[in-house]
Amino acid sequence: MKKTSLLCSALLLASSCFAQSINALTVDPPQKVLIERGKSVSFKIHAKIAPGYHVNSNKPNEDYLIPLRMTLAAEPLVLEILKYPAGHDEKYTFSEKPLNVLTGDFDILVTIKAPEKIEPQMHVLLGKLRYQACSDKACLTPKTLEVRVTADVR
Repeated sequence: MKKTSLLCSALLLASSCFAQSINALTVDPPQKVLIERGKSVSFKIHAKIAPGYHVNSNKPNEDYLIPLRMTLAAEPLVLEILKYPAGHDEKYTFSEKPLNVLTGDFDILVTIKAPEKIEPQMHVLLGKLRYQACSDKACLTPKTLEVRVTADVR
């Protein structure tokens, strides 16, 4: 009886560890952005959600849900627009109400501006994309992915 109990505990722990190591959301490395001083440029951050998973939109239907959240340290460039994709309402067995989620591939639109007096050189914008991926059965631990965008200011 003890051996069976220990074996079950070990299997549960192993399956839990496996579930936490799943990369349910990935971000494609953004292409280098070319921008002229005094001008603005827009680019997309492309993300993919693994089949069978969803993430909450940036405006989930419930306060307790973890929203999709992008932060981008653009200095000395100026972050003008950060536009999330629209989520869609989907009903899951674990929730009484539909949830506003993203599935599949999506883009976050970013617009930055180079001030007139900025030095023409390469700048690296550091971003973080925070999310919590869930299936219809369970949610994974919230994660934060690092996103790096290179901006060539001319």
